[in-house]
Amino acid sequence: MSDPITPKLDFIREIIADDLATGKHATTITRFPPEPNGYLHIGHAKSICLNFGIALENAAVGAKCHLRFDDTNPEKEETEYVESIKADVKWLGFDWAENLYFASDYFTFFYDCAVHLIREGKAYVEQQSAEEMRANRGNLITPGTPSPFRERPVEENLDLFARMKAGEFKEGDCVLRAKIDLAAANMNLRDPVLYRIMHAHHHNTGDAWCIYPLYDFAHPLEDALENITHSLCTLEFENHRPLYDWFIDNCPVPSKPRQIEFARLNLTYTVMSKRKLLQLVQEGHVGGWDDPRLPTISGLRRRGYPPEAVVHFCKRVGITKFSGTTDVALLEFDVRDFLNNSAPRRMAVLDPVKVVLENWSAEPLTHVEVSNHPQNPEAGSRDIPISNEVWIEREDFMEFPEKKFHRLGPDRHVRLKGGHIIRCTGFEKDASGGISLIRAEILPNTIGADSPLGVECKAAIHWVDVATSVDAEVRIYDRLFTVEDPDAAEGGFLTVINPDSLKILTAKIEPSLATADAGFSCQFERTGYFIADATDHHPGVTPVFNRTVALRDSWVKKGGR
Repeated sequence: MSDPITPKLDFIREIIADDLATGKHATTITRFPPEPNGYLHIGHAKSICLNFGIALENAAVGAKCHLRFDDTNPEKEETEYVESIKADVKWLGFDWAENLYFASDYFTFFYDCAVHLIREGKAYVEQQSAEEMRANRGNLITPGTPSPFRERPVEENLDLFARMKAGEFKEGDCVLRAKIDLAAANMNLRDPVLYRIMHAHHHNTGDAWCIYPLYDFAHPLEDALENITHSLCTLEFENHRPLYDWFIDNCPVPSKPRQIEFARLNLTYTVMSKRKLLQLVQEGHVGGWDDPRLPTISGLRRRGYPPEAVVHFCKRVGITKFSGTTDVALLEFDVRDFLNNSAPRRMAVLDPVKVVLENWSAEPLTHVEVSNHPQNPEAGSRDIPISNEVWIEREDFMEFPEKKFHRLGPDRHVRLKGGHIIRCTGFEKDASGGISLIRAEILPNTIGADSPLGVECKAAIHWVDVATSVDAEVRIYDRLFTVEDPDAAEGGFLTVINPDSLKILTAKIEPSLATADAGFSCQFERTGYFIADATDHHPGVTPVFNRTVALRDSWVKKGGR
């Protein structure tokens, strides 16, 4: 990248540094704890970079980061999501080594902690309906109404909870609740549910359990059991911290982690809600979790975003306590900046019009040498074929050239990149008035030479030889939504989907692109950065390229913001 970023000493890193300096902790253990109920998005990338980054920064004192799957809801979790999350973390460049954990491995421990709370008179089996519990919870002004089951004897609660575990009750018949404070200003402390009955097959434990802990109960116990020192989560969990601490203080746990909250990542022209992303996928608004228009990490990967650029962006955004929204153009800038330095150059014509070189006197086919990267001589060059007919972009010809237009027009000169200077001698139109053919002549001895005296040539354009060109499917991706904040759209986020977020073109590409491997990333000269699609591109059979990002922020030019 043009400006490598060292992580700023944000408030979280200051806390950790102080804890290490004062001896409160001898090392640091963080965790990234996704629930495997969907694919990760770029907001998760920020958390991954923070948690794994802190471990790397403190490696000298043995710091580490756990990858832990909070798999306590079998109705929504799948092995597919587990594997996708592993792939995403690795793609970003992080390694959990031997520190891979599942909440489901701790189900017996959770159950024992629940029994402990019952024995201490701090939990009870509730048999009110969900509607009754909700009605009796109170509000910010009115305290909650005690459940008629709140003062059950300990032995009765133990018996009922054991019968819940044994599968004697149907879903919804009863739950286990903590007995905390029905008058608490923090609603999370008003006797929250700890366990519910779910007769569902679990991806990891099969049918061994039919009761499952709620996230608020399981999460602090997982942290404590793994000796996490700093449990880093986003601001929506700030009001849950008193409950987190209550469970730590009242359950038999081996350590006392500290929960610290930071602002989540929000991007313009994007939705981050897993529920909304799932809706987009299930209703067919996009082509799947890895659709390049989605902010999912798998979508970014398929679109061609380099992992280094995503990590760089997360470092640039930084860690704060204040919620805000980051312009997606900043992410696109980092992607563009990285690819500008690393991506080789190739030639493809997206909107082709044929140019006939009428005074061609060479062999039917010859070659010209073209640089693979103009700023990087070490990238070398390649020979590309050329004959008496070439494709150029339709926008590189203008019948009535404007003052600042320096490309091809009647009796005007332009250089074919790496090749000759040519002069337009005529053109033809089709029935609709569009340019259908351009006639030109080459100026001899102008390959690699300055313009001859009296010839004005201020531009070089890309091109592809007609005889050896290959047709390719090119997918032009744009922002999925037409407004900066789709969540705030009056008719809902689905009403502001951009109808032009995907355009599919048939382009003419140079032969080397047709045989490139899937995942090959390059710059199409003067057009943008593209990647051979990971799924649909088959070398030598069906070339398919996705646009990663344009050469510049075209959204501004279109009036998009």
